[in-house]
Formats: sequence, C-alpha cells, structure tokens
Amino acid sequence: MNILLANLTKMVDDSGGMAKVTCNFADEMKKRGHQVSLVYSDVQTGKFYYPINPEIPLYDIRHYKGQSIAYPWYLKVKREFYRTFDKQKARTVNDDFAASFLLDNLQDVLDAVNPDVIVSFQPAASKMLLCDLKTKIPVVTMSHGPTSDYFTIYPKDELPALEKSAVCQVLLPSYERPLHEHLKNVKTVVIGNAIPQYKEQADLAAKKDHYKIIFVGRLAKGHKRPHLLIEAFAGLAKDFPNWTVELWGAVDGKAYYKELQMLIRKHGLGNQVFLKGTTDNVPAVLKDGDIFVITSAYEGFSLSLGEAMSMGLPAVGYRSCSGVNELIQDGENGYLCAEGTEPLAQSLKKLMENVRLRVKFGKNARNKMEKYKPASIYNQWEAVLSNSLHTERENV
Repeated sequence: MNILLANLTKMVDDSGGMAKVTCNFADEMKKRGHQVSLVYSDVQTGKFYYPINPEIPLYDIRHYKGQSIAYPWYLKVKREFYRTFDKQKARTVNDDFAASFLLDNLQDVLDAVNPDVIVSFQPAASKMLLCDLKTKIPVVTMSHGPTSDYFTIYPKDELPALEKSAVCQVLLPSYERPLHEHLKNVKTVVIGNAIPQYKEQADLAAKKDHYKIIFVGRLAKGHKRPHLLIEAFAGLAKDFPNWTVELWGAVDGKAYYKELQMLIRKHGLGNQVFLKGTTDNVPAVLKDGDIFVITSAYEGFSLSLGEAMSMGLPAVGYRSCSGVNELIQDGENGYLCAEGTEPLAQSLKKLMENVRLRVKFGKNARNKMEKYKPASIYNQWEAVLSNSLHTERENV
C-alpha cells in the first residue's frame, strides 16, 4: 500500500506522545514493505526529536517549496481572545488558518504522493482532507485521547469528517461509546498504542542503597501536574530517606518550571527530588526505577505508563484520569487513588514500605501490557488500512 500519514501539527524537536507514535508508525509500515510518506505542519524547521527512516518523504505544508507561512497576527489575537472563555471557539481559529493558508499545499502533497490510503492523526486534518478538499482517498482517523472531547472542545465543523472517515480508530473500548452516541454513521475500531515488550525488567526484589519513584512526561501544570507528586512525596521523605523522585520530561513553560524548583526548595527536598530534563533512553530510566507515578488530569493512552508497566514497574495514578484508570487495575498492578496529594501519598507509602507488593504488582503490570505487543498492534493497523482500501474500491 501507498500510505500517507497526515499529522498536521508540530513534529520538529517534539518529544510528545503523538510525535513518537507518528515516527514509530511510519517506520513500522516502511519495514513491512509499504510506501510511506508523512505530511505535517510546523512553526519551525529542523530535525524531529524521534528518529524516522530517512527514506520516508517528509512534507511540511507551512514550509513548502520555499514558502514560510506565518500565523497572521490578527488570527493570533482572535484565538487568544476566545481561549480565555471558549476553547472550542479558539480551536476554530486554527481551522480557519489552515483553510485559508494551507489547503493548496496539502492538495499539492496529495497530488504528488497519490496515496492509496491516508492515516489522519487528528479530526482537524480529516476535516481538511474530507470536507475542505473533498478527497475520495479513504481516510482513517486516529484518536489520541478521550473521544468525549470531540463534542466539548473540538470545533463542531470537524465532526462531519469523522462520519466521512473510512473508520475512526479509538484507543480503548470505552472511547467508542461517545462517538456512537453522537454520530449515527460513524464507524469505529479499537486499537491500542504499541508498547515495547522489554526483555530486561526492573529488578524490584534487589536490595538497594536508594530506591526511585519515576515520573516521565511533559512538565505541564494543567495536564501532567508533576507538582502533585512533589507535594505528596514531601510528606513521606523524612520516613523514607533512601527514596528519591526523578521527574523526566520537557519543560512546558518557564514559570511553572520555577514553581517546581521553588516547591522542592520549600520542602527541603533538594537531595531527594530531581528535575532530570529529557532523555532519549527512557527504557534505561524505567529499568532503574521501583515505582512509576502518573499524576495526569487526563490521558488518552499514556505511552509512558504503558512502557513503565511493560518494564515491570507498579504504577500509581488518579482514578479520575481517563485512560490511566483502564490501564492501572487498582490493587492488582498498582493503585488508583482519589484526587489530591494525601491520597497519592497514602498509595505511594503502601508500595514504598512493601517490596513484596511492588514485585507482585510489577509482574502483573508486565502481563497486562502483553496484549499491546507492537507486532499485534501493527497487524491490526495493517488489516484496517487494507480493509479501508478494498471497501473504497468496491464502492467505486
């Protein structure tokens, strides 16, 4: 198959989950003998954070054939004005920008690549392809979070593209329901994220001089909320002097990063809590850990959590967090706690003081991730893309 991946957002130096999924997906389909191209839309130019096969053609429609398309100042003002009270309306400004400035370049990419099937990484990209350009090429729309968001914070003009898609992929079974409740003609398929199956596992039974709690994710205040882990650990640190916390991830705002630094100083945790920055070797970080913590307010299907569980780490997260509450099984492979720092601290304490429990939960976590073996996940994707192509040809 000739597959075009359309991830119409940033890719350059982006260490986020969507960029990782994009590069891994592209590489795997290339390995399987398919012709693969990627179209994206980035403010900046440069190298991707994650490696991608150099034989895969890359098309940036904001820097296309000598162009450099800036986001107009008047649209920025409009977007920021709406963002203060209506996120859904603010997103419509991004769609207006794409429709006014990027459609011709996207059509040119379609003409040049002439794909058999397109994998769209967001409803906005599907809207451009199916509603604005009215392409007849089958489009499979990916999701990267709870689909209930489509009806609360995504522009309403993007919804018809979901019904026009050959099929909409969702990450977890619970994410199918919102789509079918709101859209009569939508077709869905459940395919989770591909999670590496690590042969070497974290050695949780070993006696160590120091034990580690690991956090991996963007240091984002409203989303990943690592400050909650620091505050929870502050109440445990004196009783567990040989435990440390490592927070790995890109800075998402200098002001918030300073808040985290001040929080560490406030609680006198300079020798136990460390802001480690980014890493290109997450497996090594996880293998050296004893507990994984995810403090997110919301997730789709957390890659970092999946990878930690695959490494055999017990995990702690919030019961209210979508995605997390379907991967962590409370009392089996980790703990799901109520919102707040005290419930988080209580769950951490149970694991910190009981090595047998950590070993038991870690083994169960590893077993839970076996269903997301990359070979199995990409086999499912290959079947979906092939079926979409054949269905389209039968309808012609």
